[in-house]
Parts: sequence; C-alpha cells; structure tokens
Amino acid sequence: MNTDRFALRHIGPRKADLAPMLEKIGVESIDQLVYETIPENIRLQQDLQLDTAMSEYEFLSHIKKLGDKNKQFRSYIGLGYNAPITPAVIQRNILENPGWYTAYTPYQAEIAQGRLEALLNFQTMITDLTGMELANASLLDESTAAAEAMTLLFSVRERAQKKENVVKFFVDQDTLPQTKELLKTRATPLGIELVEGNPQDMDMSDGYYAILLQYPGASGNVVDYTAFAQKCHDNNIRIAVAADILSLVLLEAPGHWNADVVVGTTQRFGIPLGYGGPHAAYFATREEYKRQIPGRIIGVTKDTDGKRALRMALQTREQHIKRDKATSNICTAQVLLAVMAGMYGVYHGPRGLKFIANKLHAQTATLADAVEKLGIYQTNENFFDTLCFKVNAEAVKKEALALEINFYYPDADTVQVSLNETTSLTDLNDIVSAFAKAVNKDFSPITALLDSTHLGTGRQTEFMTYDVFNSYHSETELMRYIKKLERKDLALNHSMIALGSCTMKLNAAAEMLPLSNPQWGNIHPFVPVDQAQGYQEMLQKLELQLNEATGFAGTSLQPNSGAQGEFAGLMAIRAYHQSRGDHHRNICLIPSSAHGTNPASAVMAGMKVIVTKALENGNIDVDDLREKAEKHKDNLSALMVTYPSTHGVYESAIKEITGIIHENGGQVYMDGANMNAQVGLTNPGNIGADVCHLNLHKTFAIPHGGGGPGVGPICVAPQLVPFLPSNPIIKTGGDQAITPISAAPYGSASVCLISYGYICMLGAEGLKRSTEYAIINANYIKERL
Repeated sequence: MNTDRFALRHIGPRKADLAPMLEKIGVESIDQLVYETIPENIRLQQDLQLDTAMSEYEFLSHIKKLGDKNKQFRSYIGLGYNAPITPAVIQRNILENPGWYTAYTPYQAEIAQGRLEALLNFQTMITDLTGMELANASLLDESTAAAEAMTLLFSVRERAQKKENVVKFFVDQDTLPQTKELLKTRATPLGIELVEGNPQDMDMSDGYYAILLQYPGASGNVVDYTAFAQKCHDNNIRIAVAADILSLVLLEAPGHWNADVVVGTTQRFGIPLGYGGPHAAYFATREEYKRQIPGRIIGVTKDTDGKRALRMALQTREQHIKRDKATSNICTAQVLLAVMAGMYGVYHGPRGLKFIANKLHAQTATLADAVEKLGIYQTNENFFDTLCFKVNAEAVKKEALALEINFYYPDADTVQVSLNETTSLTDLNDIVSAFAKAVNKDFSPITALLDSTHLGTGRQTEFMTYDVFNSYHSETELMRYIKKLERKDLALNHSMIALGSCTMKLNAAAEMLPLSNPQWGNIHPFVPVDQAQGYQEMLQKLELQLNEATGFAGTSLQPNSGAQGEFAGLMAIRAYHQSRGDHHRNICLIPSSAHGTNPASAVMAGMKVIVTKALENGNIDVDDLREKAEKHKDNLSALMVTYPSTHGVYESAIKEITGIIHENGGQVYMDGANMNAQVGLTNPGNIGADVCHLNLHKTFAIPHGGGGPGVGPICVAPQLVPFLPSNPIIKTGGDQAITPISAAPYGSASVCLISYGYICMLGAEGLKRSTEYAIINANYIKERL
C-alpha cells in the first residue's frame, strides 16, 4: 500500500472489495458502470487539470507555509467581529472532536438528543440576553439575520399596510456597513424601499412598516431607545434590532423596550475570527411570529414513556413546504458554532459573563480617558466597548501599523477602536502610544482600570438563571457534560449515516487540523489584504480548483450556505439580464420535483415561479418544459435544475433541456447538491448550465457539524463573471458586482481550508475515483436491497 496516497485512506471500499461489488451490480469494470450510468454526450473527454496530489504530510507542510503569510496583528476593527478567547475545554472537546463535527442534521431526534440539548441551551441563552420570547437554533451571520428580520416583518405587515402598499424600511445610519449593503441585496427584488438616516429625525408618518436599529451603533454609540420604541409602536412601525451579544450582559435588553426582532452574532462567545467565519448568528422574536421565523427551533416534548425529549419543534422544512410562498430559503443553521457559543455561556455562566463584560467596559472607559488626555475628542457619550475618535486618521494608522495594530478608519478624520476579550493593560498602552505618537505628545502609562460606567442604559433584569448555566464552571464538570451529550448522538465516528440528501464524506484529520491554528483563526475579515496573503492565496487557488471541477470561468466563495448559493446564482442571472436591458425577464421555471429551497430562492430574487411537470419516473417532462419556455420566452429569466436529479438519476435529456432554455433567452441555474456524482466525470458547464452553487459541506468534505457550517459558493460561466458579489470594505466580485450575499468578503473563509486540502490531497485522479466509488456504492446497495 502506498502510504503517501491520501485517496487510499479517504475512499472507503478497498481494492479487494471492488470485484465482488461490480459482480453484484452486473458490470465488468468501473468504466462500464460509468458508461451505462452517465449519458455519453455529457461525459468529460479528459481528466481534470489539477496539481499533482499531495500526501498528508506535504499538505500540512504546505498549509503551514501559507499560514505564515498571514500577519498576526492585533485587530481592534470591530464591525461585528471581535477576537475571542476560545476556552480550551470547548476547543478540544467540541471543535476538534469528530463526535461533534461529523454529526448530521438532527432530522432524527432519537439519535440527536445531545445536539438538541446543546442547541436548546443556545436558544435559552439568546432569549434571556435579548429579552425576547423565542429564538431559533442560529442563522448564518449578523447581516443576513438582519435581512431575515426585514423580510419577516415585511411578511407580517397588517392587512391595511399591505393594502396601502407600505413598503418603506428605515435603516439606522449607524448600522454596520456590510449589513447596509446586504439589506439592499434582499430588499430590491422584493420591492422594499430602504431609507437610511438618524432614527431621531425619522418622520414616522411617512409610511414605514419597520425600522432596523444597531445597538450599540457601528460607531460604538449607545442610545436609550425606550421612548423611541414606544413612539414607533404608536405609529404601527415594528422594530428590528441588531445587538452585540456581550453588550446585552450590561445594557438593557431590546425585548424589555419592546423590540419585535433582535438579531446579531455570537462570534465573540468563543468562536475564532477565521477571516470571517463560520460563526453562529442569532435570531430572536415574539411568539406570535413563530410561523414566519427562518431556520429551526428546538423544542421540549415528551416521548412515549412520558420522559422529557427534544425535537425540532419548528424547522426549515415547514418554510420549504410553502415553496414559493415561503418567507425564507434558509436550509441550515450554524449548529457546531451555536453549540460552541452555547457552551461558552454554560462554562462562564451569568457571573462569568458579567465579569468579562464589566472588565471590557472598564478597559474601554480607561482608554477613552487616556486618549482624551492627549487632546483628542471622543464622540460617544455612552458606549460599551467601542470608541470613536476625531483625529488625523492617516497619522494614527501609520503609528498603529508600526506597532502591528489595526483600527477602523471610516474616514480621513475618524479612528474607531473596538476592544475585545483578549485585550490586556499592555495592549491598552500600545493603543494609547499609537495616538500619542500621531499627535506628538507624551502620555502616562495606564497602570489600573478606571471604575466608571458610560453605558447610559443599564440592564435591570437577571438572565441565564437556569441550572445548566450555573452548574458546569470547572473544566472537569464541563468536559463531562459535553461528553454526556456527545454520547446521546450518532456521528461518523460511530457509523455511516445514510440519511438525507447530503453527501457524507470523511472529514479527514489532515484537512481539519489547520482550523485550530492561530495563523488561520485569528485573522479579522477586514484586515488590509496584505496581512492576509496566506488566506488570499488559498482562496484564489480554491476558486481556480472549483472552476476546473465545474467547467466554469469564475467563482465566488461568499455564500455561506447552499441556500445562499442558490440566491446568489439567481441574483447574478438577474443582474446579467438587467445589464442587457432585459428588466422584464422574471420568469423562473422549476420542475415539480425540485428541493423546496428552489422556489423560495426564486421569489427572494424577485422572480415569478412557473412549475414544470415531472414524468411518472421522476424525470423532467421535456415537452411540458418546452411548451412553458416558449410560452414565456419574452420574459424567461432562468431554469432551476438539479443534476443528477433529486431522485438520483442522470437524465439523458439534460442537454436538450438546457438548450431549450437558451433558445428562449433564459439562463440555466444548476443546483449543486448532487455534484458528488459529477466531479471528474462530467460537469455543469458540460451539461449547458450557466451557474451552479456547490455545497462544500457535501461534495468537498466540510463536515456537517450537526447541521452546519455550510459553504455554498457559486461558479459561473464567462457572461456572469462580472456580476459576482461585492463587499463594502474588502474588494471582491466582478466589475459589475451585485451587492453582498453574506457579511464577510469570503463568507466562512476558514472552513474553505478543508475543501482546499481535500482537493490538494486527492488530485484529479482521487477526485474522479471518489465520484466513481459513490456511483459504485449507490448501485451496490440498490442491488443488495
């Protein structure tokens, strides 16, 4: 056995297993099986053009050298991302534990009671801190969660508001820049009108259905919204709040001043920065909106013996059953990250969180005092952990970079500093030093923290009073609790998981190891690009690898779930049509057999869904498709097709189908859920598609983590490359880029290391062999059954 070949470790069946499997299937060779399975007119004529496969040792050496190119500066940029301390007991027993990261989505509650309890802890922590009645089991990131709040409140408008076409959504000007841009992406196709400004200047009689407040603001400013919220409700304007989760330990909870939806990220609860993700967002709302809430809700019930049991009380599928009537296409949660954030709450408890928050606020007040003594004006009267200074930004930046420190510079006269859990007295003095040098003044070093508060609106209520948050504060206790929950679950370290549409891969240890390395974990997503050269090289190479695998010309790694990828692909198609003056092209054809996210995504992208028929065997009815494509040819935008089909067949008419769409002026979106059956043998470009999303958490080996993280990049044909999504802070996308799909420039960048390793270590031959064995395994099981 060649121990250098990763493929021999990765692929399940051994060489000796092959002959009896092929015999049972009734073929003489792999080539014959492939020939009989995949239509000849779409098979690739040559192997993928990829670098020679690396051994595990070579890959780990390579990734270490790449990681060395990421500069480990101290980042006080903030904007929703803060350096955390990941408790070692959580890192070792959850993040690095295949019992947690290889588990599948908890569709079968009886083999997921551990994860469900961990997610219930997360939900309870969120409802307590936000003061809301109900929270889901996490969303993708803060900005997309804010967009979900905007669309939920749009869907629950009162009948009179709908009749009067009340479509205005007010956006606090102090909202995170990436959230502002992402709201545009979601609002425009639905006809929501965004109005940005100072909430205190808002004309409440001007036809608004809701408002988004940032709390504290992106600048760090804290406003007491109690009276303002009452005024909003008096005018039938609902309130969404994007709130910093740690600040809610000390600030009054938005639910207590009558917010309707509260969203945010739990990244700072022990989740590494990872150049933008993955992180678990949160979404909390009122009980009355439970039927419109995106994602999943874990609930408590009783089993047949009357014992306490957990289940998904309300889950994504309920949205997807609505199909084009759904208010969200979200298909997953960030389960692994939500589990970690929830355990951070369990480990520290309310008293520990108060200590962390109070220390951080004291450090911020001390820093404000020290810098103001230099004659520099600080604009925030009230704040939690972020300060906004009026000073020559370029002069401060020069001194800060010399000290290997990053601040945020919103304009030429402003410097923002966001402190975090890792900040020490030494760090504070280095920060003051940068400002002192910039204004050419001396300063007295900070030796102790001030005992002062600048919150403006302090919390009046207790939180996290349940036993689970007050019982596991030693490492031994938490380790045993985590292990107790893990033992209730089924994951790939126990057995295969044959459930569901999602491909379950080996999540190889060599692919996972880099995720624990600070070289990759400690990078803020908005650092200057020259500080993230390791990430940039890895991500650019992964884009090229995915281009090759799909037969396309360009890739965006920004979508951080499969559902986000669907939406991104359709938005790129929409932008392409509009660039040609075809604003009227809004018809999306979708086969009746499609996944429920497809019609939901199409409606989110501003399209009208026309369902095409399926034959009795599940295949697309080509005659019906042709009839509807020709009928709507003047307005045809896209076809959404899954290949191989949802029922697992390589439909021989696929090129005819894509041809019909192109003849009638449309573009073809291919759902990449089943890409596992294409890599190295055929590809979306070959079948005539124009864009596909890939599930890196399926085909390209990112672990499911009990239901997330997911990554859903889109790969596109040349005509769609100009429209790949942008980011307001770090340049991404094409020269006619659509607005962002997710908050971070490259989505969940850190877990892209896994797919990069998977491709580097398998190479062209290993990738092709993985696809062939997937086909062999499926046909073998079919024959045995």
